[in-house]
Amino acid sequence: MVWSREKIAKVAKKGFGIIEVLIAIAVLGFLYVALNHLQTGNRDTLLRIRGRDGAIEVAQQVVDSLSSLGISSLTSGSTITIDTITRTWKGKPGSNQYEMQVKYSTKVEVGPDSFFTRRDTTAYDTTSHVYAKRLEVTVSWKYKNTVPFISISRIIQ
Repeated sequence: MVWSREKIAKVAKKGFGIIEVLIAIAVLGFLYVALNHLQTGNRDTLLRIRGRDGAIEVAQQVVDSLSSLGISSLTSGSTITIDTITRTWKGKPGSNQYEMQVKYSTKVEVGPDSFFTRRDTTAYDTTSHVYAKRLEVTVSWKYKNTVPFISISRIIQ
């Protein structure tokens, strides 16, 4: 079989040129950068949400602990500061294993007794009884260069 010049020219024109290959590489590079940026944003969102969920858990545990002590152990108008409560999560986003550790600072303010006081007056005596107290729990933690916080309020009896 003998190849003619026209047949050789047609075969030589098939395939990709250097310009097409360079444009394809540039487009794939932009897609890779955009995908990487999207994954970084997703990871930051996950860490922020996990930190907030941990703060809610810590606040609830503090309220439960103080509630189990009873209201007689809480002084009206006082502030209780709990140094550090640490929570650790293990995760595996993609192929990377990581461990997230968050340190929470907690402040509890005990409300005044005047809202939850009952006065009983008899002919001989007046008696006051505190039947509940309000707790304002604020939990803060460090996330990047900020210090977000949550605040919950509970009435314990």
